[in-house]
Amino acid sequence: MLHLRDLQPADAATIATWIDSLDALILWSGKSGFTWPFAGEQLLALRAADSDRRLLVATDPAGAVIGHFSLRPVDDDSAVRLGLVLVAPYARGKGYGAAMVAAALDTAFADPDVSRVTLGVYAHNTGARRLYERLGFREERVYESSIEVGGKWWTSVTMGLVREAWEAGR
Repeated sequence: MLHLRDLQPADAATIATWIDSLDALILWSGKSGFTWPFAGEQLLALRAADSDRRLLVATDPAGAVIGHFSLRPVDDDSAVRLGLVLVAPYARGKGYGAAMVAAALDTAFADPDVSRVTLGVYAHNTGARRLYERLGFREERVYESSIEVGGKWWTSVTMGLVREAWEAGR
């Protein structure tokens, strides 16, 4: 069982330790504007600059932070963007990612005005894509050569989940 709560300053420092390379930073944050080397202060600055974005952490039964994600309204507030999804390296492969994303969806769809949740993922992040598909997300758009990382172009994919599909899959 995991618990969600708002990001605290000490959490940002912990999350920063999970990002061990520029590639890992971009894989996690996309085009969020973070710079390498990543420091927790950058995450706190993002929160300060965007009051509509909720930064949340997932904790394990002992209270240890094991994951992070953000939710922010898009369009006309009928859609929410799920982003910055990250599970602590030591907690990967134990089902926490699926539980955390499911909890993020519960949080997003708790607002009756939210009709869909979208996210972006890089095409080569096959584990994350499979997880999102298992939870009901469907590919909506592919952006070839979205960002150049280490001399290689990465393709990004926008995925979406409508409320009706989420409710049917619960």
